[in-house]
Amino acid sequence: MTNTNKEIEIKEYVEDCKINDMLYTVKEVAKIIKTSPPYVYSLIKSNKLPSLKLGSLKIRKTTLENFLEQYEGYDLTDPYNIKPLNLEVSD
Repeated sequence: MTNTNKEIEIKEYVEDCKINDMLYTVKEVAKIIKTSPPYVYSLIKSNKLPSLKLGSLKIRKTTLENFLEQYEGYDLTDPYNIKPLNLEVSD
């Protein structure tokens, strides 16, 4: 059985959508982690959040998930000085 041009186009579109769902822009990452794009850039510049450049910087979905797991329980206020979270309540 041979694929028609339309079937091939549909398969290529589906594959393209899968790839696009796997990559986030800096702005999308900022929205996902509820912060600003400049902060995401600082995470990238400090080598805490790996990225790749395809026109603009992109972050793989799995990379973001791994980053969030790796730094759970840490204070990321300053990406250059990450510390364990201090949850002590002061009087």
